[in-house]
Amino acid sequence: MGTVEETLKCPVCQDFFTEPVTLQCGHDFCLTCIQAVWETDVSSEGPFFCPECQIFLPSGLTLKINTSLQTKVKDFTGSRPSAAEPQTAASAESSSAVHCDHCIEMPSVAIKTCLTCDASLCQAHALLHQQRSALREHTVVEVTRDPLSLKCREHRDELKLFCMEERVPVCCLCVLVGLHKHHKALQLPEASADFKKMLETTMSHLLKRRSEAEHAIKDLESLYTQTVKSAADFRERISDKYSRIRVVLDGDERLMMQIIDAEETYMTEWLEAQRGIMEAHIKEIDTFRASRKSLLQETNDLQFLQQITSQNLCDPLDFAPIQEVNRDLCDPEKLRTVERLVDDLSVALSQHFPRMWSYLSSPALDSKTAHPKLEISQDRKQVQWRRQPVGERLNHQPYDSQYSVLAQESFKKGQHYWEVIVQDKPFWMIGVTTGSIDKKNSPSQNSSSLGVNNTSWCLYHGDGRYLACHDTQEKQLSAAKRVKKLGILANLQKGELSFYDADAFTLLHSFYVQCAEPLYPMFNPCIDMNGVNWQPLTLFWIKDPWDWHGDTDGDKSEETLE
Repeated sequence: MGTVEETLKCPVCQDFFTEPVTLQCGHDFCLTCIQAVWETDVSSEGPFFCPECQIFLPSGLTLKINTSLQTKVKDFTGSRPSAAEPQTAASAESSSAVHCDHCIEMPSVAIKTCLTCDASLCQAHALLHQQRSALREHTVVEVTRDPLSLKCREHRDELKLFCMEERVPVCCLCVLVGLHKHHKALQLPEASADFKKMLETTMSHLLKRRSEAEHAIKDLESLYTQTVKSAADFRERISDKYSRIRVVLDGDERLMMQIIDAEETYMTEWLEAQRGIMEAHIKEIDTFRASRKSLLQETNDLQFLQQITSQNLCDPLDFAPIQEVNRDLCDPEKLRTVERLVDDLSVALSQHFPRMWSYLSSPALDSKTAHPKLEISQDRKQVQWRRQPVGERLNHQPYDSQYSVLAQESFKKGQHYWEVIVQDKPFWMIGVTTGSIDKKNSPSQNSSSLGVNNTSWCLYHGDGRYLACHDTQEKQLSAAKRVKKLGILANLQKGELSFYDADAFTLLHSFYVQCAEPLYPMFNPCIDMNGVNWQPLTLFWIKDPWDWHGDTDGDKSEETLE
């Protein structure tokens, strides 16, 4: 930078060029400096020579200002901070390039600007304005490159007033005969004082709002910690409850298995005992048969009769008849009772299964069907009103049904459930519509029918009021508390469309839906008015949901539920 600075300085005065001239030899000098060296002016006769290279120049030489070099000097000195006196960045930039209009022979740096004279003043001439009574009334301000910026462009008069209606500085003529005639105007100090007072009040309000925002952040952090802790506590308690349920179920299963094992043991023991009795009968019979068979082989009648009488075998044996085995004695009635008890337990549990969340789905939003003023998140799980440029005004109602977006998925059979997080949004409209609408049409056409014809059903929330809408009919609903998550269950087998408070599983309203065409979930976040309805509608989803229908006994369980 030092090299550039040296090329912009005169070799004679060692200062920046003032009205630089270039000699034929190519060396540059200030006009006054080269004239002083030659001790003559341009019209005089020579001899002329270059102080740098000492070559002689022709007589009748005409010196012309090198405007290009002069511009470079002005640009360089204009961007170079003044080392003589410390100034602000803005004033240093302007004062370093502005010279006193009254110093002709020896240009001096201007420090003030007189708006009355339209002149820049050095320190001496500024002091002169303060001393002379005729100049004392002039308006003297900090030096500026453009004095006209501080004057009325129409009347070239000083800007001494401030128009309160147009909020612009004006001159006296503007208020008397100009465009601001009859407008309320204040003097600049008075207007400045009023606005400073207003800004101080605003600063006070901002400070108060900042304090409120800080308290709100602390509350949010406390709620965040409380939410995490509460979720952990609930997770632990619910896990403990399920552990106890599993302990009870496992104990009940063990009891039933032990009953079956005991029943099997006692029945088999009884059967074995009965088998032993029958085998003893057979053995006794075989013994009697063997003794009688030997008697029948006796040929001596006397001996035969003597043996008969001695063994008391004269009378025929009176055997009790062998009873048939009563198969009813082994009827597994108790085992059937055990099975019935297990069935009763299954029926009791099936009243709570499958959970409604078992049918939970999270359909993706179809951005092609979204109204142009809606913004869809990248994961297609959120929709909100697109932020409007500052100053744009909206004349629409917040419940205008056209600001909607459809889901990509449609439902034609089965049961389907989805949840939408609405939190504290003051306005929203959520429902379904049939697939009869051409999705290729403009978004404003394909979504404008939400809740206003016989092929769409929805729930509308407007600042605390809930309306069930279908076919231009509206029914006001009562809700025990503010709904933060809305649940929608479409049971297409039964033709039911139900809306729930998804947190409490409280039914808000049910529609009877009978149509052969597929149903598309539809979402309308409604317009944002002054930043109070900017919150998005968010589809609730869970990771790795349990596929109830994928269970081996899922069909039976579903039949039981039905």
